[in-house]
Amino acid sequence: MPNGESFRRQPRWLVAPFVLAFIQVAGTFGASYRQPEARPPDAVSVALALVGPAAFLLIPYRTRLLLATVTAATFAYLALGYPYGPIFASFAIAVVIAVMRGARIEAWAAVVVVLGLASPVRMLSVDMQWSWAWFAGVTAWGLIIVGLGELLRLNRARQLEARRARAEERRREAGEERLRIARELHDVVAHHMSLIHLQAGVALHVLDRKPDQAETALVTIKDASKEALTELRALIGVLRAEGEAAPRSPVASLPALQELAARTSQAGVSTTVDVHGDLGGVPASVGTALYRIAQEAVTNVVRHSGATRARIAVTVGDAAATLSVADNGRGAAQAQEGSGLRGMRERASALGGTVWLGPAGGGGAELKAELPLGGDA
Repeated sequence: MPNGESFRRQPRWLVAPFVLAFIQVAGTFGASYRQPEARPPDAVSVALALVGPAAFLLIPYRTRLLLATVTAATFAYLALGYPYGPIFASFAIAVVIAVMRGARIEAWAAVVVVLGLASPVRMLSVDMQWSWAWFAGVTAWGLIIVGLGELLRLNRARQLEARRARAEERRREAGEERLRIARELHDVVAHHMSLIHLQAGVALHVLDRKPDQAETALVTIKDASKEALTELRALIGVLRAEGEAAPRSPVASLPALQELAARTSQAGVSTTVDVHGDLGGVPASVGTALYRIAQEAVTNVVRHSGATRARIAVTVGDAAATLSVADNGRGAAQAQEGSGLRGMRERASALGGTVWLGPAGGGGAELKAELPLGGDA
């Protein structure tokens, strides 16, 4: 049963076969006046002229049956000696449709049957003389029909390929966006929840014996949870407010490294920040990526390294910005290849940069990231 859209289209498509039938029948009688040597139109010629339009009306999507029906009617019309005329309209349309739908061999065979066999038979029936001019005209006419079908087929194939390419591009962009959101959520949740978990344990442990330390831990928990909520709201706001402006002031940026170091120090790992170069010359995408990498790195330091000190260093050069996060913990051998390190490498790779992890100069581990300053391009 046709759906609503195809049902609305039906009246428009129903008109075409009737118009074609009128043209072929009326044109046959008109052509007979200029071809006195041909057999005069009669009931048989009218019936044959109506076969093609009827086939388009009754079997429009059965390509090979449609082509065979129209070819047989055209062959019979020509073989019986009726005048040349609009009878070829149905045949030409059927051949073009067959080529466009992939029945190319059948279309070429139909052209050979009608032009290569029916036309010579008609010449005998109406006592016409064979000539090279006639042969060249018939051949050119057949090539034009098939060539038009091939051009339309190629154009249709290009359109389908372009649509497939656009759909694939949309799928790729959606996948990249999901990956970006997953990294953002991981960075926000992992960093802040790690600090909250660690400080909550500290607060519970010293609550009775050292109230001052418990209060400091609770303040850290409060600050970390507040910032986590701020970042999550900003991210969710971007997802919901499609087409609207981005948040007015991004949370993740290189100037916020000082706040990151302060939170890490409150978590028990004394952290400093050294900056060399002008942070104002760092593109926004590069600055955000470096901040997120530093955030994930210090989260790993707090959770896994057993370090007491860490150092975040940023160097902005002419062509690239370099980030280093070093600690005095157990060393790079203890680092795990988890989603955090994988996410850092994906962030850097997306901007043409690199991330590597190795031993620090004075013991412990050091993570380095280098991103080109053309990352926004």
